[in-house]
Amino acid sequence: MTQNSPPLVLPPSLSRTVAALQDKDRNRLDDTITRLHTVNGRLWDTEDRVRGALLSAAQVADCKREIDQLNAERNLLAERADEVLGSLADAGRADAPLHTETLASVIDRLSVLTLRIWYSERAAFRDELARRRVPALHGQREELCAALDALVSDVVAGRRRLPVPARFKLYGRDDAAPAEIKPSRRLRRVLAFGGLSECGKSTSAEFVQRTCGAQRLKIGFLLRQAAHREGLADPYALSSRRQAELLLGELNRFADAHVDTELFTIESVHDDASIAELKRLMGDALQIVYLDASFAVRVERSGTPAQAVAAKDEIKMSRGAHQVAALANHVIDNTGSIAALRARLRRIAAPPASTALRAATPYGLGLPAAIASATADFIDAVRAYGPGVRLAALTGSPGEGSWIAGWSDLDLLVIAEHEAIGRVREALEQYRRALGGAASLGPTLVTLGELTARRITPRLAFVLHQLQQGSPALHAAPGLELPTISRGELAFAAVRELPQVILTMRRLRADAGPTALRQLYKHLVLACRLLLREHNQWESGPDRILAAASRMPGLTALSVPSLAEISSAWRDGEAELVLKPVTVAVDQLLTWYAAQLAA
Repeated sequence: MTQNSPPLVLPPSLSRTVAALQDKDRNRLDDTITRLHTVNGRLWDTEDRVRGALLSAAQVADCKREIDQLNAERNLLAERADEVLGSLADAGRADAPLHTETLASVIDRLSVLTLRIWYSERAAFRDELARRRVPALHGQREELCAALDALVSDVVAGRRRLPVPARFKLYGRDDAAPAEIKPSRRLRRVLAFGGLSECGKSTSAEFVQRTCGAQRLKIGFLLRQAAHREGLADPYALSSRRQAELLLGELNRFADAHVDTELFTIESVHDDASIAELKRLMGDALQIVYLDASFAVRVERSGTPAQAVAAKDEIKMSRGAHQVAALANHVIDNTGSIAALRARLRRIAAPPASTALRAATPYGLGLPAAIASATADFIDAVRAYGPGVRLAALTGSPGEGSWIAGWSDLDLLVIAEHEAIGRVREALEQYRRALGGAASLGPTLVTLGELTARRITPRLAFVLHQLQQGSPALHAAPGLELPTISRGELAFAAVRELPQVILTMRRLRADAGPTALRQLYKHLVLACRLLLREHNQWESGPDRILAAASRMPGLTALSVPSLAEISSAWRDGEAELVLKPVTVAVDQLLTWYAAQLAA
């Protein structure tokens, strides 16, 4: 509707009757009637535009399409209003006189008459005929309001019946009703970024693209593509509903063409009306993200004069950009640190989910009795801390059932709130003392915020994946939500982690005495495990991992003694007996790896 055009004021009896409705119905009716009045204002503007300045044939066609679309919306909104207003009617007598039109039809006429009065009053300053019409128009409005109030009273009392509200308007279509466009089943999630100038929309979308693999799209590009496809001269001249349908159509096409893409981003949202329509079409599949920052902060970030930022803001606000905040699923105060912004974006782009974890006791992990007892005492201690400690689990070999006394470490993961980590450290000291050197303890302490923001190492991502695949947890708080780690993410994580593992393995190989056997062997297995992930192979257990790695293209089979043989030699102080085949296998793998990257 034209800026500063008049609101629609309902007559008093109808207003009182509507006020008695339940909150849900009243809010729905208020929203529908407001939108109906807005559509009527846009219809008036579009009809003026097509009758006014000289337009090309393509522009006239666009206006005609917009008028059809607005009329379709007008009838749909009137039907929705009648759905609520119909609840006001008393069943009354079956022979009660039938009124000629529905309540929403009268309200629609009142909306048009309100606009006619407003436009006539504006024209009265320069047009004598318009000036003389104004009193008569006000008289018509008074009569219509009185008639509407009387009709409401009769309908509520059952003295009049209302006709069936369905309008069955086709607007040039051959079918019985316009088909509503629906999201493609491959269009899973879309983030729409809005905000004023220099608030961080593009930076945020780029971050989500880079870290979450999102397909990043511009709203203007999508509308231009749709306009070209449908022969439209100016898609921005169309109604908000039609723009939303065009946007969804293009998003569907992209999603169907990129079937492996789980997430799309669109920017920049400057029109509150069209994004509201798109939200109605897409539901929760569309998440609107509004980035907020003070004017001073945005000027400082832009590096341009305040007047330039203000001018851009004025243009965006004229389209309703500032109103998007009221529609947003997420409003982010982007005046803080980059770390806080990125953490919030990661939670929105890849929200954590409730995880069904397999529970176990330390005695069910195949640990020696003394170690199982010390572990059970530790779990009892952290469980007593309440919700501050969210999860505790032994990872790696205990979870896989391959822990070997005198060889394997106890890799412990504890997820806790930052405020509880000090107490967890105290429990860890007691745990170490209770172990008494029977096993080496390797704890990893991480906050839940770090996990849900996905500020995690590749190894920690793998541990989370193992837990989600059934590795046992010794303690998990009810309702625990963790980031879902896919195999695809682990394959990319392997690419990041492998270089460090290779460098460490070379350093260990340079000092390959008997004391380095344990670490050298473990890094050999880890490097092979990471390489297998890149080949989409998911073996567990050192012996199976080395056997599978031996079948990678171009790699000579690794002839390494079994884990049982190597761990036995290590415990018996005879590491030199198995060191040679391990170093040969390490040299083979390093030579092969260097050749792969030099090709």
